[in-house]
Order: sequence, then C-alpha cells, then structure tokens
Amino acid sequence: MRIIVIVLIALLVALQYKLWFGEGNVREVWQLKEQVQQQMQANRALEDYNVTLEAEIDDLKKGHTAIEEHARSQLGLVKPDETFYQVVHPE
Repeated sequence: MRIIVIVLIALLVALQYKLWFGEGNVREVWQLKEQVQQQMQANRALEDYNVTLEAEIDDLKKGHTAIEEHARSQLGLVKPDETFYQVVHPE
C-alpha cells in the first residue's frame, strides 16, 4: 500500500513538473494567448483600413468628383478662372 502511494505521488510530481516547466507549459500557453489577442487586434485594424481603401477605390472608379478632389488635395489642381489662396498659420 505504501509503495502505491509513493508511486502515485511521484507520478503526480512528474506530471506537475511537465505542466509548469515542460514543453508547452502554462506560461507559454498564456503568452501565446496574449500574442493571438494582439494579432487579432492588428488584423481588425488592417481590415478596417482595407475597407477604407476599397471605398476610396470605388469612388475613384465611379465618380469624377472623387478624382477631382484627389487631384486638388494631393496634386494642387487649380481650375481656370479660380484664384488659389493659401492660409498659413503662424506658429
């Protein structure tokens, strides 16, 4: 009876050691879960950015106003008979 108890205790200690210190231990699992959460957040942010880009692409494909707006803001387009004013804020 005493030998069975000693064997069971030794088995319990061996299993606990593997759980806490062996390959795939509890600490590694917690770290991996944290990394998964961070990656999911990064993926959500990239998905939102992709949706924004897709909407901008659709606007550029379908409408001239979006192309004109892009040309005005990015390229400095000024139509004939327009006067360009640049407002500079003193710092």
